[in-house]
Amino acid sequence: MTDLTSLAIQIQQPGGPECMALVSVSVGEPGPGQVRIEHRAIGLNFIDVYQRTGLYPLPLQLGMEGAGVVEAVGEGVTHLAVGDRVAYAANPPGSYCQRRVMPAMNVCRLPDAIGFETGAAMMLKGLTAQYLLKRCRPVEGLEPGDFVLFHAAAGGVGLIACQWAKALGLRVIATAGSEEKCRLALANGAEFAINYRSEQFVQRVKDITDGQGVKVVYDSVGKDTWDGSLDCLRPFGLMVSFGNASGPVPPFAPGALGPKGSLYVTRQTLFSHITSRERTQAMADELFEVVGSGAVTIHIDQRFALADVQAAHRSLEARATTGCTVLLP
Repeated sequence: MTDLTSLAIQIQQPGGPECMALVSVSVGEPGPGQVRIEHRAIGLNFIDVYQRTGLYPLPLQLGMEGAGVVEAVGEGVTHLAVGDRVAYAANPPGSYCQRRVMPAMNVCRLPDAIGFETGAAMMLKGLTAQYLLKRCRPVEGLEPGDFVLFHAAAGGVGLIACQWAKALGLRVIATAGSEEKCRLALANGAEFAINYRSEQFVQRVKDITDGQGVKVVYDSVGKDTWDGSLDCLRPFGLMVSFGNASGPVPPFAPGALGPKGSLYVTRQTLFSHITSRERTQAMADELFEVVGSGAVTIHIDQRFALADVQAAHRSLEARATTGCTVLLP
């Protein structure tokens, strides 16, 4: 048996960034269906904050996303080999570390043309953009020329989704919290950008769409944008909630959806979509293709050492980040 150690970030109880501690843990051999990965870069995501604060079930180690090299392969794993460059977005949490043993199902080979930092930054956010645009479609369909509204468009998911949506021919109305972030969204595929701190986004959306509204709203903000987002939808439009950056959406009466135009509402999570190796690989292949072709650029705007994870979380929660953030072990 190999007796390896790894520095890892652990939490014992929910709380602020200060509850995360850097510790040394032992890492053994992978069992059936598992691999051991040495990380070269780790992705930072808002779901990590949800878990740290206790909004989602509390894990011992945080982190859903990473990239590195396969060190060992367990019995039954046939799609990976020792030495493979890989990247993943996967449960259970635990990527905030130098190395780990984990299920192999959602681990994908990383194309040679894509670096480790890009791989770590794009998997959870890029696969999220993939299922939003390809699988979360309104009942009347989504065609080139259709308007969609994307909140938090200057974040990691938003910048990927805006570029991808433009490549699909969609007309993206973006919201962001500053003029700088609005300019960033416009430079990455959005046709219109609304600073929600200085403008009323519902009225702007109505003006842009000649009063018709949008077919889909993609909303990871949650509580602060929920009511307004529903008012931006055209009849039979789809409200796609996939995050709670401002807090969870409070209970609402489904009966209100009828007078607003018989609207549809869905609450999505990536991990409902990557329930098999085949499905994960198919989604990743689409992501690798759009990144490899240059249609989508992964913007890594912040880098922190793993030991500085508290500062990384503070920046993310203060909405002081743009694009993607990676931790370097």
